[in-house]
Amino acid sequence: MLPTLPHLHYQVAMPTPQTHYFTVDLHIQGFTASVLELKFPVWTPGSYLVREYERHLQDFQAQGLSNGEYLEHQKLGKAHWAIACGEEENIAISYRIYADELTVRTNHLDYSHGFFTGAALFFYLPGHTHRPLALTVVPPEPAWAIATALPCKATDSTTGAKTFYAQDFDTLVDSPVEVGIHRDYAFETQGKEHHFVVWGESNLNGEQLVRDTEKIIAVEAGLFGNLPYDHYWFILHTSNQGYGGLEHKDSCVLNYDRFGFRDPEKYQRFLQLVAHEFFHLWNIKRIRPIALEKFDYDQENYTPSLWFSEGTTSYYDLLIPLRAEIYDRQTYLKNLGKEITRYLKTLGRLVQPLAESSFDAWIKLYRRDANSDNSQMSYYLKGELVTLMLDLLIRERHQNQRSFDDVLRAMWQEFGREEIGFTPEQLQAVISRVADTDLTEFFHTYLHTTAELPLNDYLQPFGLVIKPMQEDLTPYLGIKVKSEAGQEKITFVAAHSPAAMAGISPQDLLLAINGVRVGAEQLSLRLKDYQANDMIQLTVFHQDLLRTVDVVLASPQANRYEVVPIADPSDSQLQNLAGWLGES
Repeated sequence: MLPTLPHLHYQVAMPTPQTHYFTVDLHIQGFTASVLELKFPVWTPGSYLVREYERHLQDFQAQGLSNGEYLEHQKLGKAHWAIACGEEENIAISYRIYADELTVRTNHLDYSHGFFTGAALFFYLPGHTHRPLALTVVPPEPAWAIATALPCKATDSTTGAKTFYAQDFDTLVDSPVEVGIHRDYAFETQGKEHHFVVWGESNLNGEQLVRDTEKIIAVEAGLFGNLPYDHYWFILHTSNQGYGGLEHKDSCVLNYDRFGFRDPEKYQRFLQLVAHEFFHLWNIKRIRPIALEKFDYDQENYTPSLWFSEGTTSYYDLLIPLRAEIYDRQTYLKNLGKEITRYLKTLGRLVQPLAESSFDAWIKLYRRDANSDNSQMSYYLKGELVTLMLDLLIRERHQNQRSFDDVLRAMWQEFGREEIGFTPEQLQAVISRVADTDLTEFFHTYLHTTAELPLNDYLQPFGLVIKPMQEDLTPYLGIKVKSEAGQEKITFVAAHSPAAMAGISPQDLLLAINGVRVGAEQLSLRLKDYQANDMIQLTVFHQDLLRTVDVVLASPQANRYEVVPIADPSDSQLQNLAGWLGES
């Protein structure tokens, strides 16, 4: 006889939202074992850091529903509970979660709205994550609307509560919920229903946002061939803090500056964020590394392939608005130059290989410190530029008749449609097949070593070159300084720089140059009084000890890099460029 499978029903309420507490109830019916084990996720897919969500949990209780008695429980680990339920088959779990962290990967609740993501709010039953479940959301007042990609099964017209269905725990985690007084810009495009839910005061033009989002959707759907969902929800938090996005299968969450929508450059950056997170509904939510095919919510899930999942997505988030005619070729090249500038000004590119950057995301990318730029390389950024090189390589070999677009379509057909996780070797095999050449040495060099990326070699057949811009002739010292509470704090010291060789450290307090007081605002101007190879005396407080050291200044460094057309390009170069970026 088959064992009875438990029925799971979660309820989330927020009776006093101004106190930042969600109240969560989990009713389990038909549980037949004598001990019920519960675990709380320590991370959420898409954000590769163990965030210890359980630290916000309090007031845990377990109760038998048949007799109303409280059940004994104990913690077996930091996020692992055990309840002695004996013969009790129907159990009610209750607890509260403190929610006052407004990011795309955490919970936030105040007088104006509530937002939660499943991994940061819900327990799961080990061995039962495949079970279907129900979720009831009870707003603090009926006027608060509820937005989520989960299908709604019932509505209470009196309280405004809604009950949703999730086919398993992964789906619950993958379906964030926004509750409150928000604007819902509903629209239909490509034959599918879409919603742009916006919380917070802002200078956003909703009609323009919908028009531009429709263009982005059309381009990305055209690339992959279809939209693999019935409806899609963009959840946007406009605020005065933070920036970012988190992808989900049928939705995404965005956080952006509330007044960053009128300035053209800031608005373009926002649309790149939209393009990035929407692109993820294919690349990583469905086309995903084998290490992420099945999520282990208890610990890190390691993969060396985030350079493709995130870096390739970053490459396309610049291209998509160009293809959608939201901006032109000149703007695209300007934005590409900014990315190359960030890369070439990150000393960690000479320390951390790209595949290692992906593998070590859990301990480095989201745990930045004063030495991070010296010691690590973002798989977003370098992955973007490696994808650029691969796209240009494929285009040049095949006269723009093939491109990295074909890699993505092949990955979708072979792995994404059926959600079969790919190995690093399978990914590289697909790219090599599309390129029709052996790329073994390419992948070894640019994924597993710190060799410089020969970007100009790949741009040259397209009539482009990277041009260093040295507008500022200030001799190089190698520090960044920030004014904090009346003190001039050194926040970064570049490896091998004059300051580093003189023993200057992050957290030192900058006091003077050659005996004259200097702060963050005056530093660059003061350095202009000197030349490369001049010696200056730098005075700092190091752990409250006064130090004066001799520093020999180095030659000025490039401030930024631009991608510009070469002089007198050939017809072949012009054709290659037009095939890649369209007609000028």
